[in-house]
Amino acid sequence: MPGPVSIRRYLDVNLTPERVNEIDAIFFESSNTKTFEDNAARAAFRERWLGRYLVHDPNFAFLAQAADGKVVGYLVGAIDDPAQAARFGDISYFAELAEQTKRYPAHLHVNVSPAFRNQGIGGRLMDRFVAAAKAAAAPGVHVVTSDGATNISFYNRNGFSEIARAGKSGRLVFLARSL
Repeated sequence: MPGPVSIRRYLDVNLTPERVNEIDAIFFESSNTKTFEDNAARAAFRERWLGRYLVHDPNFAFLAQAADGKVVGYLVGAIDDPAQAARFGDISYFAELAEQTKRYPAHLHVNVSPAFRNQGIGGRLMDRFVAAAKAAAAPGVHVVTSDGATNISFYNRNGFSEIARAGKSGRLVFLARSL
């Protein structure tokens, strides 16, 4: 079993190239998208689901680090309404969910390395984000995932409930919790 893991603010971590590579490895390993047309498409995918949060919302990013400093998980998020924020205009389902995002504007993406899953690390990352979002007066938080995704039970255990559906045939699930 892996050793102790600490949760740290992204801004408080010495982001060496090795740490950045560890974050990227977890991101791509956890993604459902595994192949890309080229390096530009891969970089755009990373920017869409990870990079923009690290650049624009670093106060709402947290890292899980093993005792040796290795990044074993992360959470990135934002607290402004993504249906209203221009930087999320490329994600079409936010327009569909605009009524819900008003009530639950904060949103996040959380991923943990497979060797460290099922140890409560994702929940600890979530707790840190929720505390930061509450301190910033966000009224609620949401995630959007796919119908039937295994992560739905994780979000349910962390206080999220299904509020709405979007996308073709309602395949996108909007889960939220009040803060």
